[in-house]
Amino acid sequence: MTPTIVLPVMIGGLYAAGVYLLLDRSLTRVLLGFVLLGNATNLLLLSTGGPSGLAPILGYSDPEEINDPLPQALILTAIVITFGVSAFVLAIIHRSWRLARNEAVGTDEEDRRVAARRAPDADELDPDDLDPDDRAAGHADSLAGDLDDLADDVDLPAGSGSR
Repeated sequence: MTPTIVLPVMIGGLYAAGVYLLLDRSLTRVLLGFVLLGNATNLLLLSTGGPSGLAPILGYSDPEEINDPLPQALILTAIVITFGVSAFVLAIIHRSWRLARNEAVGTDEEDRRVAARRAPDADELDPDDLDPDDRAAGHADSLAGDLDDLADDVDLPAGSGSR
């Protein structure tokens, strides 16, 4: 049997297209990318099986002539995992469409705000300068301030009873 370049090129193309689609904000494209990754994995596992042989049933043929059953079992497992995750992502797409009439993932402004916060320099914070009671009081004051800021940022609907 002569090796061919077609199968590795197809596997590489499917992996590349799958990763490209996974990086999009559209959940439908993420689903298609995941399906392509699953198919590329199945082809990769199929190629590890070696040349074709007889059915892997003992007593049917000589052990030297039978095909390796492990890649076949791994492919079946990969198919089931791909199907399960695809069904889950499809349910998320359906739920997102029902709630917002949009299946694209939006930008999270809170993540941007946290990422933009300046981290304190190492020389500004020296935990050895404070004794444990002062550190605990400082953490409690900081936590109380953070909770006050959070309460100011949250707009509760009228009649919720929290304010």
